[in-house]
Amino acid sequence: MNQQKIIQSAKAGNREALIQLLKQIEGSIYTTAFYFMGNEHDAKDVTQEALLKVYTKLDTFQEKATFRTWVQRITTNICIDKFRRNKTDVSIEGLEMVLTDYSNIEEEVVNKEMMEELMEQISLLPEKIKSVMIFRYIHEFSYQEIANTLDIPINTVKSYLFRGRDQIQRKMKIAGQGGVHR
Repeated sequence: MNQQKIIQSAKAGNREALIQLLKQIEGSIYTTAFYFMGNEHDAKDVTQEALLKVYTKLDTFQEKATFRTWVQRITTNICIDKFRRNKTDVSIEGLEMVLTDYSNIEEEVVNKEMMEELMEQISLLPEKIKSVMIFRYIHEFSYQEIANTLDIPINTVKSYLFRGRDQIQRKMKIAGQGGVHR
């Protein structure tokens, strides 16, 4: 059964379809939450809250946007609300990157350190730019999907991506030259 049929069935009150739908989106929600929140505990909290919101608001979903976009908007809004309530810095401690088939341990360590540095730099970006960077490079959203999810013009998406990449490149270049990178 395709996702649209599952959504329609879940909206009509089919419990199994609803459970199937929530299971399908759970991983994507968790991934978004983890990259926004920076730790497993908060990501799990956001995931539960987002799943509950999807469950309670499913009847309000109109197919103007894709379901994936609608779910990611809910998740992003919950993350942003948590940031505003907590006003704490995002930490990426405990981030475990899965590295693919490297036989050289030294190369694995360098790649992991570079990825952790990149994720740390993304976490330090302003909220709006960070959101766009996560959707583009973690979830591989198209520019249009990002614009729909965040309800911003597509040119703003492009601008935020440019600014985010530029800021990260400048900070990492300074760090590579022995300068302070924070």
